[in-house]
Amino acid sequence: MEMDSLPNGNNTSGTPISATATANPAQPPSSNLPQLTESLKLEHQFLRVPFEYYKKTLRANHRAVEKEMSAVISGVNEAAATDLSPDDAVNHLNSLVSRLQGLKRKLEEGSRAEHLQAQKCRVRLDHLESADAENMSEWNNTRMKRILVDYMLRMSYYDTAVKLAESSNLQDLVDIDVFQEAKKVIDALQNKDVAPALAWCADNKSRLKKSKSKLEFQLRLQEFIELVRAQNNLRAITYARKYLAPWGATHMKELQRVIATLAFKRDTECATYKVLFEAKQWDYLVDQFKQEFCKLYGMTLEPLLNIYLQAGLSALKTPYCYEDDCTKEDPLSQEAFRTLAMPLPYSKQHHSKLVCYITKELMDTENPPQVLPNGYVYSTKALEEMAKKNNGTIICPRTGLVCSYTELVKAYIS
Repeated sequence: MEMDSLPNGNNTSGTPISATATANPAQPPSSNLPQLTESLKLEHQFLRVPFEYYKKTLRANHRAVEKEMSAVISGVNEAAATDLSPDDAVNHLNSLVSRLQGLKRKLEEGSRAEHLQAQKCRVRLDHLESADAENMSEWNNTRMKRILVDYMLRMSYYDTAVKLAESSNLQDLVDIDVFQEAKKVIDALQNKDVAPALAWCADNKSRLKKSKSKLEFQLRLQEFIELVRAQNNLRAITYARKYLAPWGATHMKELQRVIATLAFKRDTECATYKVLFEAKQWDYLVDQFKQEFCKLYGMTLEPLLNIYLQAGLSALKTPYCYEDDCTKEDPLSQEAFRTLAMPLPYSKQHHSKLVCYITKELMDTENPPQVLPNGYVYSTKALEEMAKKNNGTIICPRTGLVCSYTELVKAYIS
């Protein structure tokens, strides 16, 4: 959002500052401004993900240039230091020119990719700047769709997420391309193939090392286990020397445990080693990859939809919500919401709210509570209707106690 700069020193326009202020009175702040400000604080991931993806594209292009230029320079030095015939020299130079032309094409493709990522960052900034009190309803509707797309992508409903994004014109406001990258790795791991995951680790090696990630080590261990499962012990030993030995300084205990499977074999009944051959190890790798992937791009580990729902449920959760007679109007009467609210603390209620067991209506000064001789409390409205139907007789719906309406005692809410 651009702002005009104010000149330093004297006012050169000739118009008194006080007159300018009078001519353009400041607009009073909107009552919705605090709400808008709080809403924008929740959009960290919205900007962080495309920015991280943009940086990753820059790093990949930079590595490609360095690699190709290093090879070309080495080729030139080699030609200069070698006594080549004219024909060999021409052929050598032609191969270097072809390599440079290939580099040029890669740079053009990389430049287009960088431009697209930068454009996506710009679109998202513009979207946030467009939020104001006048169009909050439309803006919140767009946000809801973004949250739904995020949830679908995390739950692997990729086709549905793409259709929702296209129908609502949200392609630049959601991270479908980023999640498609993760999908390839997840699908491969579910098919017991670690190659795409290892390639992903290689592309992000510096970032993963900085965060002290164990993902690559876990993938290497699983690949070793698969060699042992196939009873290819010689290849397993060679593999361990090449890929596992470098991790010995920091993960010796885990390394020793896995190497021991060479002796215990795949059909062992020893629980310590049997678990290493179980299929759930691949599920663990999928979960591990998802965590590292989210951390790398600055995403939340939980879907945004769950986080927003939990924020609301935290204000509604009380011990009464988990009782069998919980009112149907309470969202926490549904099992899905109860599961989502399980890790949340109970809300702090400064004032108790009494709800009638019979009518499910609030008991207050307009509809005060009445106490039966057995101590149970119901609303005046419910008991009056019951007395009219039963000729002044009250029957407690919980215990079956029968008493007269005149025996009731009015309770007072403080």
